[in-house]
Amino acid sequence: MKTKTLFLSTVIAGMIVLVSCRSHYEMTGLERSRILIDEKYDNRDDAEATAFMTPYKQYVDSIMSPVVGRVAHYMYAEAPESPLSNLLPDILMWAGKQYGEHPEFGIYNIGGMRASLAEGDVTVGDILELAPFENKICFLTLKGTDVRELFEQIARQKGQGVSREIKLTIGKDGTLRKALIDGKDIDLQKDYRVVTIDYIAQGNDKMEAFKKKTDLNSPTDERNNIRYVIMDYLKERMAKGETVSQGIEGRITIVE
Repeated sequence: MKTKTLFLSTVIAGMIVLVSCRSHYEMTGLERSRILIDEKYDNRDDAEATAFMTPYKQYVDSIMSPVVGRVAHYMYAEAPESPLSNLLPDILMWAGKQYGEHPEFGIYNIGGMRASLAEGDVTVGDILELAPFENKICFLTLKGTDVRELFEQIARQKGQGVSREIKLTIGKDGTLRKALIDGKDIDLQKDYRVVTIDYIAQGNDKMEAFKKKTDLNSPTDERNNIRYVIMDYLKERMAKGETVSQGIEGRITIVE
């Protein structure tokens, strides 16, 4: 027994020496991206998995498969600006009329965009993957000074989803260099009406300026969930025979 213990101790000691002699690595940065997994990456049919899922597929498909719209190209979300992070705050702006609201700009957090949209038909299931949380649309008022603070917080994160009314210039150091709303500098004395989602309105995702909001209009029933707002927009466009397209417009620019 003692021989075994001695041998084990020797092995452990040797491993510690080997590990200690190796180079030590340090993380210097972290990058992430979303990759659409489709036929390009996996086109093999797993017969066993298919057989297992067959009893459930018809019911699930009846809920998830209805088409609610079409998109012209692959839409993804990333900072500082991307097709999806431009489209969703614009959809929030579009929805204002349904609530008797006339917001001056919209904000949607990129972290809340949980999936991309592939080119072609968009189904109910696609939208549930994109917006899986119980977040609801809401409207609020921020003073000009608080809007400036909000944009500074967005700058430190190197971008968030902003509607087309906003133009931000951000330094690589995360400082806000310039901010325009409808082509004009922020009026620090003015009250601005903003549309966003309730999660952000609470000051989450490091946008704490929203905690200073006033005159909150935050409907709570299920139909105000952001997933239904997105689907309503897509359905309206589809009814008109339109395919949704959104590009990069220079809403957020990173400079030296």
